[in-house]
Amino acid sequence: MSLLVDVFVMNEAGERVLLDSPADGSHLAGHERMRTMLWGSEAVRELGARYLPVLADGDLWVDPGDVPSFLSECELIRTNIPALAAATERSEEYISFRLNNIIQAARRAIDLGGGVVVW
Repeated sequence: MSLLVDVFVMNEAGERVLLDSPADGSHLAGHERMRTMLWGSEAVRELGARYLPVLADGDLWVDPGDVPSFLSECELIRTNIPALAAATERSEEYISFRLNNIIQAARRAIDLGGGVVVW
C-alpha cells in the first residue's frame, strides 16, 4: 500500500469532497510504512512537526484554515532533508520527491481554499 496526498474542498453541506488526483504520480506520499519510519519518526518530531507525525497513528486531515501552517511545517522539513535522510535511512531523493508532492498539494489547496489529506 502507498500513502497518498490529496486535496479536498468543502461543499455547501460542510462535507469534504476529494478532488481528482493528478495522473502524473504527484499524489504519492510514500510507502505505508513511512507513516512511522519517516513522517512520524522521532527525527521529524524533533524538528517541532505537529502535522505529519499524526500519520504514525492514522490519516492526516488538514483543514483549509490550517494549510498555511502545514505548508510552513513542510518547508521546515525540506530544509532538514539531509539530516532526516541520515536519521531515517531513506535517501534524500526519496524524501524530497514525496515531500514535494505534499507541498504541491498544500499549495493547490491554498489556491482552491481547500484542505489536504494524507492517507
